[in-house]
Amino acid sequence: MTTEGKGTKEGFLTIADAMKQGTGAVAVRGWVYRERGSAAVKFVVLRDGTDILQCVIKKDAVGEEKFAEADKLQVEASLEVHGTIKEDKRAPSGYEVAVESFTVVGTSDQFPITKDQSPEFLLDKRHLWLRSRKMQAILKIRATMFHAFREYFDGRGFLEYHSPMFQATQCEGGSSLFAVKYFDAVTYLAQTWQLYAEPAIFSYEKLYTIAPSFRAEKSKTSRHLTEYWHAEMEYAWADFKGIQDHGEGVIKHMVAAVLERHRKELEILGRDPKKLEPSVSKPFPRMTYTDALKILKEQCKMHVEWGKDLRTIEEDKLSQLYDTPIIVTEYPTAVKAFYMKAVDGHPEVVQGCDFIAPEGYGEIIGGSARETDLEVLKRRLLDAGEKLEGYDYYFDTRRYGSVPHGGFGLGMERVVSWVCGLDSIKDAIPFPRTPLRWTP
Repeated sequence: MTTEGKGTKEGFLTIADAMKQGTGAVAVRGWVYRERGSAAVKFVVLRDGTDILQCVIKKDAVGEEKFAEADKLQVEASLEVHGTIKEDKRAPSGYEVAVESFTVVGTSDQFPITKDQSPEFLLDKRHLWLRSRKMQAILKIRATMFHAFREYFDGRGFLEYHSPMFQATQCEGGSSLFAVKYFDAVTYLAQTWQLYAEPAIFSYEKLYTIAPSFRAEKSKTSRHLTEYWHAEMEYAWADFKGIQDHGEGVIKHMVAAVLERHRKELEILGRDPKKLEPSVSKPFPRMTYTDALKILKEQCKMHVEWGKDLRTIEEDKLSQLYDTPIIVTEYPTAVKAFYMKAVDGHPEVVQGCDFIAPEGYGEIIGGSARETDLEVLKRRLLDAGEKLEGYDYYFDTRRYGSVPHGGFGLGMERVVSWVCGLDSIKDAIPFPRTPLRWTP
């Protein structure tokens, strides 16, 4: 609860607000982050959702009985503390509370997470590791990035719109579908909202969403999840350049929001803000797939046969040449999804784009102009081995007043990983799901 009279016993301040107050009586509460002491004094670093604060419990201030209680405190016990705060440069966050009284709200057993635990152990104990300052910093940045995505599109007249999680057809490739028993039938978990968003643009015209997507890829890399949060947009009357402009614009807006609001969290993560600043101040380089192959050959000594999709190793090499995301366009038609519109006069390439993050964080956005020719869509689906019956609802969008349109999908965990400088995408989401991990 918030306090009407700051620092009084009638209410509690967050630790951040207590340090902002700086002097005088305060009441704070939280969990034991660290503890140490002697026979006469106990130092407890208290943690809440805003910061950490050193609390000094002296035997002669609280009495022998309460001091004995303090002496038994273990990491993650929860406390309510009343005392007087003052600045102290020696304290972990620069302030210290001389404790006058305290209440143990919840005791703690021996906390299982100690220093130098393996990544797999921390994933096993993810329900407890969420309490770490690292995970807290990541989740704060993640929340701001979700908000900034919505803020960007809300400010441009887009409507938040939701599609079903159970879907009868594939959109991004049948091999990566999760089949789900649906009463007496079989359906699939959504790979994307796109095929259900396209029908709705003929109503409102400009839409976006943030929702889970599912990919049954058996990849065990540091940048893949089987369940991730997909930020997508779709709009009528789109042109290919405009789709790219929105992708660049929303990334700049998200990164700028983090730099403005989370310098402290970036510091906790050891992330240098200077590595992110170019992505706000500089335009993103744009190049065709063909140009990208030429750059790889001339600057990276890598030969990629035209028509092959760019693999992780090629994307990483390209990303090392730039300090912002890059936009690669006009991929070969054969390696892209059935719904991508061909470049006028060049049916061998599509109006599709991938945004590749710097520092080897891979593709963070995939987008395109959408094919409006019904017969082309049918042919490409048949070429991919798909049955047309399940797509009749989608074909109707081309039968009744079709217009140029397009959009993109942004993988939120990929962007969070890049912005936070994480070693693994598994830390960009509270409870990661991978081929080998579906608990806790």
